[in-house]
Amino acid sequence: MRSRVAIGVGGTAVLLAALDAYVVVTILIQIVTDLGVPVNHLERATPLVTGYLLGYVAAMPLLGQLSDRWGRRLVIHLCLLGFALGSVLTAVAGDVPMLVAGRAVQGIAGGALLPVTMALVGDLWSDRRRATALGAVGAAQELGSVLGPLYGAVVAGWTGWQLIGLEGWRGLFWLNVPLALLSMVAVQFALPKDLNSIPEDRRVDLVGGGLLAVALGLLVVGFYNPDPAAGVLPTWGLPCIAGGLVVLIAFGFWESRAKVRLLDPAGVLMRPFLAALGASFCTGTALMVTLVDVQLFVQTLLGKNSTEGAALLIRFLIALPIGAVLGGWLAGRLGNRLVTVVGLLIATGGYWLLHGWQINVLDQTYPLGLPVFDTDLAIAGLGLGLVIAPLSATVLAVVPAAQHGVASSSVVVARMTGMLIGVAALSAWGLSRFQSLTRNLNTPLPFGIPAEEFSRLLAAYRTALNEALLIQYREIFLATSAVCLVGALLGLLLERRSSA
Repeated sequence: MRSRVAIGVGGTAVLLAALDAYVVVTILIQIVTDLGVPVNHLERATPLVTGYLLGYVAAMPLLGQLSDRWGRRLVIHLCLLGFALGSVLTAVAGDVPMLVAGRAVQGIAGGALLPVTMALVGDLWSDRRRATALGAVGAAQELGSVLGPLYGAVVAGWTGWQLIGLEGWRGLFWLNVPLALLSMVAVQFALPKDLNSIPEDRRVDLVGGGLLAVALGLLVVGFYNPDPAAGVLPTWGLPCIAGGLVVLIAFGFWESRAKVRLLDPAGVLMRPFLAALGASFCTGTALMVTLVDVQLFVQTLLGKNSTEGAALLIRFLIALPIGAVLGGWLAGRLGNRLVTVVGLLIATGGYWLLHGWQINVLDQTYPLGLPVFDTDLAIAGLGLGLVIAPLSATVLAVVPAAQHGVASSSVVVARMTGMLIGVAALSAWGLSRFQSLTRNLNTPLPFGIPAEEFSRLLAAYRTALNEALLIQYREIFLATSAVCLVGALLGLLLERRSSA
């Protein structure tokens, strides 16, 4: 019973951080308006997202190792305290740089809560039973993507903030402070002090962790593109990526000679460990393609705005946490390998269905009246959700308990890296295909021809553009199906069953 309470408290903290990752989706206009950023220059607000993402990914491995050396409860306390501090910085920000700094601190603290809580599951549950708990933690994380925008809109829209002289979006971040403090109290009583054996050698690989943080940070900034329709990478992309690769090489050089390493390979079963990371990378790629390209498909071909696109995407986002819970339950009974392979094969089929979409997809139905659009997205989301728990459980099973924190971090980092690098690569290919398909199209001009002829030519031109866009998206979804299939093949390299 104590272990369930502990994971419930940890999962709640994960949900709190996950909600804040997505709240800016619905309150971004309020924020930039209050800070004096012109609405026609929203690109200046891009660092609000990048800053959180940067903090989320970069510090995760080092904080994971810190939890291995100094204990889960202490690090969760520090993360919640840091999350509260980042929320205060965000709430009092008077300009964009201060706001970005606050969001980065939130990301560092909030992002570390997920792998540390996953490591907590490894400490509390045996190999056979931990997948179910990991499914619940994964569901809490994915539920944040579903509830975050709604949570932000409701809380920021509460009229009571105006009565105490606050803008709604500032009140939203102020609310995080008591929530974080309450979570700290719950953690203090729910998590036993001697949860995992604390090693005598508490040294942390600060140099290695710092180098990896810088490398991941540069890659995050380089691959994060706020406007994928305008180009594969942002203008700063290539220099940041090149710098990240150089620092990554320096990290590898350091780890090969360091006495204290971020992840000691001794005792690690490398085949299933690397296979789990590879499958997690594939999962992240498919996840980000859905979030980006389905939204673009809806806006460019179906004529919907961003809000309507987000509403349509909710089918996928709801299926994710459902799949996470179901995947944890099944993995505890059928084994991590089988559930991973089946889940990614389901996702493979889901994206194969997406690649068959037509411009009238919203009007199409399957037998029994099932809507094609909703059904296909639900299948893809369910498949990806199924693999969250078994991949995490595999890593915890093949890595010594003393390294559960940094191992859990590696799974999350692999998925985030897949989200960034995979979607950039597929976008590059898609844009290249679009350019080749439209290279010989001539834009009709309304000069020297009758109005009726111009209208006919313009209609034909738009039809050709839409056909090129449709081919581009369908091929991206087909490639994503292939990525999921690669992930399923990697899943075959996982352990058949966890040890007792």
